[in-house]
Amino acid sequence: MDLTRTNALVTLYEGKGGLNQLDGLGRRGVETTTMTGIVSYGAYIPYHRLARSVIAKAWGRPGGRGEKAVANYDEDTISMSVAAAIDCLNGNDPKEIDALYLATTTAPYRERQNSTIIASALGMAREIRNADFTNCLRAGANALLSAKDAVDAGSAKQVLVTVSDMRLGGASGDNESSLGDGAAALLIGSEGVIAEIEGSYTISDDLVDSWRAHDDTFVRSWEERFGLDEGFRKMLAEAAQGVMEKCGLKQQDFAKVCFYSTNSRRHAELGRGMGFEAEQIQDSLLDTVGNTGAALPLMILVGALEEAKPGDRILVVSWGNGCDAIVLKVTDAIKKVGTRRGIKGHLEIKRPLESYEKYLRWRGLVQLESAARPGKSPTSMSSLWREHRTAMPLFGVKCTQCGTPQLFLNAASTRARVCLECQAKDQFEEYRFADKRGSLATFSHDFLALSQDPPSTLTVVDFDGGGRGSFEMADRDPEECKIGMKVEMTFRKIFFDRGVHNYFWKCKPARD
Repeated sequence: MDLTRTNALVTLYEGKGGLNQLDGLGRRGVETTTMTGIVSYGAYIPYHRLARSVIAKAWGRPGGRGEKAVANYDEDTISMSVAAAIDCLNGNDPKEIDALYLATTTAPYRERQNSTIIASALGMAREIRNADFTNCLRAGANALLSAKDAVDAGSAKQVLVTVSDMRLGGASGDNESSLGDGAAALLIGSEGVIAEIEGSYTISDDLVDSWRAHDDTFVRSWEERFGLDEGFRKMLAEAAQGVMEKCGLKQQDFAKVCFYSTNSRRHAELGRGMGFEAEQIQDSLLDTVGNTGAALPLMILVGALEEAKPGDRILVVSWGNGCDAIVLKVTDAIKKVGTRRGIKGHLEIKRPLESYEKYLRWRGLVQLESAARPGKSPTSMSSLWREHRTAMPLFGVKCTQCGTPQLFLNAASTRARVCLECQAKDQFEEYRFADKRGSLATFSHDFLALSQDPPSTLTVVDFDGGGRGSFEMADRDPEECKIGMKVEMTFRKIFFDRGVHNYFWKCKPARD
């Protein structure tokens, strides 16, 4: 028997109608229904927005259209990824996911796996495969396609992709006004797919229009026309045309096209240059959120999915030292997607940042007077490890005898031994509080504590369904705080010391 010939005939080929199997005799078998694509989606846009006119005024310049999303002082790539992932996983068990990929150009750590911190905060299984995709604006598309490959290969059933960025532009420059903060999350799998990935096309070229070296705080940019003429106009159109030819499609076959750009005027020009009509071009978010870097194409994609109908085709084109173009086809399962904040919900929940000076303060770009109180103790790596399976994902316990939830927190332990209600000893099961809402039992404002957003608000939260805990409060107007107000949990950075970002959960007002 010629095993070489037999194995060559047992193959999969991709046709426009899907995957078809050839048997060992070279005969076409029954068309398979397995497809890989997006199972769920989510997004996160920070609560605070800074009008570009405020930035322009600070530097004595006129104008400034639109606004940009500004992450709070206690937010970063990791915390925004956790928020987007929670939005995406609504109705999905984190422990059922096989891998988590983080894509970003602004990872808090150069040597420590940032994606593992996110997985820990989400309460995912210890056995999952985590990976960081970084250093390129195309990182989000790279992570998405790698997740598809993992599912296609059978090494994972579901992969969670989070992409998040908060890049900085130098003061008084165009980047300072244009760069915004945000995140998106996509769950990739082969069951319950709402948007099938039909094909992709990649161009890799080391055309450098923006970059940051190892010790750069701000994004550097080359002459604008160079990136536009040699990069955007040529490569985006080439990648889009390449994937359309590969999939046997034309511009009129797409309901929406989502692609990276740096401002809304250029975004419209690039869309027309690729041969698409104005109604096919998905809102760029550049006037309302800003250029969110690696996250931008997938955030735009989430916006398109929120409005998509079965049968719609969506084209996504990323940018950064080349392009990735991806074709997706929306399925009937899109009708079953539950409630998400997504892009629409987050755009409606916002508060103007009242001053440019506060923005500088939040980004650590001005030196503040040292606190008149003793500093916080440095993070203990051994303590962090001891409680990493309970404190980081905010797990408490639920009594198996009477059903009472209990959250036990102090400086040394997060473990409870005795039920507060029925006094049963060591009769508990795991109970997650991070996805529960609650009400303020009491609160206080501390105007003396050193804070990037004074006053510091300390609260006691009674969780819906039972359980109580003490937390700092974020994204609040001190005047809106009232006993009984509804709150939800948010993963934030508590402080930074000696190269360590200390994360934990805070509460924030529930605004939807």
